[in-house]
Amino acid sequence: MKVSVHDKGIILVGKGWEVVQKLKEFHKEYKTIAEWVQHVSPK
Repeated sequence: MKVSVHDKGIILVGKGWEVVQKLKEFHKEYKTIAEWVQHVSPK
């Protein structure tokens, strides 16, 4: 499972079930992908 965070979004690479699990994991902390990207991307 690879997760790449860019200024404009994210790239998740892996098997389908791995991607779903990773999205569920991050959904506990962040309500939207935009919040996740803002929090993790370099400023």
